[in-house]
Amino acid sequence: MATNLAIDAELLETALRIGGLKTKKDTVNQSLKEFIHNRQSEEILALFGTIDYDEGYDYKAARAR
Repeated sequence: MATNLAIDAELLETALRIGGLKTKKDTVNQSLKEFIHNRQSEEILALFGTIDYDEGYDYKAARAR
């Protein structure tokens, strides 16, 4: 999908240098992947302590099927 974006040239050049990628397109795509990964990780971390576990669950019985 072709998209025109006004991207801060200084940020893009810094990301290109730090990321070690060859093209601006690869740099933007990698940056988006990392952004998504980080946000999803934050969502998962927010779940810690909010899930109730069944104390009586026998995981060994489930393995024995």
